[in-house]
Amino acid sequence: MRFLIAVCCAALLLTGCDKPQESTLVLQGKTMGTVWRVSLAGVEASQQAELQQAIQQQLDHDDRELSTWKSDSVLSHFNQYHGLEPQPIGANMADIIVMALRIGAKTQGAMDITVGPLVNLWGFGPDAQPHHLPTAAQIATAKAQTGLQHLRVTEGVNGASLQKDLPDLYVDLSTMGEGFATDHLARLMEQRGINNYLVSVGGAVLTRGLNSGGNAWRVAVQKPTDRENAVEAIVDLQGHGISTSGSYRNYYELDGKRISHVIDPATGAPIEHKLVSATVIATTALEADGWDTGLMVLGTEKARALAIKEKLAVYLVTKQGDGFTHWMSPQFRAFLRDEQGKTTP
Repeated sequence: MRFLIAVCCAALLLTGCDKPQESTLVLQGKTMGTVWRVSLAGVEASQQAELQQAIQQQLDHDDRELSTWKSDSVLSHFNQYHGLEPQPIGANMADIIVMALRIGAKTQGAMDITVGPLVNLWGFGPDAQPHHLPTAAQIATAKAQTGLQHLRVTEGVNGASLQKDLPDLYVDLSTMGEGFATDHLARLMEQRGINNYLVSVGGAVLTRGLNSGGNAWRVAVQKPTDRENAVEAIVDLQGHGISTSGSYRNYYELDGKRISHVIDPATGAPIEHKLVSATVIATTALEADGWDTGLMVLGTEKARALAIKEKLAVYLVTKQGDGFTHWMSPQFRAFLRDEQGKTTP
């Protein structure tokens, strides 16, 4: 779950964010266990009810395809299938998995959509939270059921198919579902001739055009703490998507330990390093949503090195003593703005 991205010019009054303009049409609802929000400039209020319905229908359709919480979703049917034959999937799911496999390879498996058995073992999936820390044997058993090398997407004239070579392989797309849904909302707006919008699902955001004040939409990255609502940085996405993964808001306490929802596929356990949030700006919200998870798993030093190598727009916040240190790539700095909307040197 991600709650680090705050939308400027929407309804959140955060430091450095603009107040919503009266002529901004704001729609919102729930999907995928989180919230969606759409802010539109230059759209008549008379369109609100029809747009609200169209957006919710689109997101409900995506959820029926991608959810691991719904037993009758397309993804759940694949996970429940214990054979090894290719299974037909839609183009949307194929796009997500192809992107996930690409980012997974570049992060050397740190971003792994087959990590579901471990997510469930640690109590962050459909299964209940454990009463005690999983044993080494339980972790090893779950790890043996994971690995991107066991998953294959084939796209042909008859459509796409998904195949596994482990009967119990379990695919979890929650790490990228919010980004995909955000991109899908953007496409929906474009199809309806709406060119000035800010759309978000959970912690993934994408903007196009200008807000009702004739300025660029601005997005704030919040400080990584669950006890304060302050802003780390303000960015103008310039038509890009942004997503943040953090280790500090989705957790629980067990046997005297703080258990993060971010699972390291290499160890089979929640991360314990000092990186507390990774924010990524990319061409699409889907890509940003994939990269932020992988970088979060890698930790500060490896994430920095990979961001430089891949020329990614990345902002990292690391816990240091009683405070935090911050690092941003040159590509991220190009999107940075001050509270007046000016480019930050």
